[in-house]
Amino acid sequence: MKKLLIGLLIPFCGYTAVAQTKTPVKKAPVRNTASKAGVKSTHTAPVAAKPMSTLDSASYAFGTSMAASLKSGGLTDLNYDLLVRGLKETFSGKQVLLNQEDSQRAIANLFQKMNENKFSAEIEEGKAFLQQNGTKEGIKTTASGLQYEVITPGTGISPKSTDTVLVNYKGTLLNGKQFDSSYDRNAPLSLSLDRVITGWTEGMQLMQTGAKYRFFIPYQLAYGERGAGADIPPYSALIFEIELLKVNGK
Repeated sequence: MKKLLIGLLIPFCGYTAVAQTKTPVKKAPVRNTASKAGVKSTHTAPVAAKPMSTLDSASYAFGTSMAASLKSGGLTDLNYDLLVRGLKETFSGKQVLLNQEDSQRAIANLFQKMNENKFSAEIEEGKAFLQQNGTKEGIKTTASGLQYEVITPGTGISPKSTDTVLVNYKGTLLNGKQFDSSYDRNAPLSLSLDRVITGWTEGMQLMQTGAKYRFFIPYQLAYGERGAGADIPPYSALIFEIELLKVNGK
């Protein structure tokens, strides 16, 4: 959030070098088409726009720059009355309606809501899939919403959330598109369970060495609203097949 607020202020810096002197406005000459017989001219001089003061032009520039930054982030509308009220009360030192923490939360909530609306189809697809999948035989669902299926049971130890494990795995989207596979690389992966997505951390603690599970992970337990790179879109529910080979080298 701090980065967001800083990003809104950066464009304003370019306006600090506004000239402090006013440039005289040149009046357009009036062409006199009146005849010597006294015919009145129908041509009038254009009315020059009233020049703005340095403060007025900078104030307007602040507004356009702020709007451009917010618009580029996907925002299309604001409550302008409250926007102006917030500016006035902050500059005057009056008691504001929201403190800094509440203000940051309000901005984050707005952009999150916008993002959810943008990816509503993906969110609904994942929700519908998991709801239907949870009714299938052999599928178990934990309190967090993580779903799993035991492909091959294990006989060894179960890892803790801070353990390092050696695994083989394959990851796909709901449509079956594969985005990663240690099997294809012929190279099992060693990783610490406190450094992976929440669905992995929770799910792998259900396994024993030698086991192979299939996990169905809601976006909240995967890469969330951001996704991961070009292969995993935002709000993607994911499917992983994971084979637990070792725990802490054992």
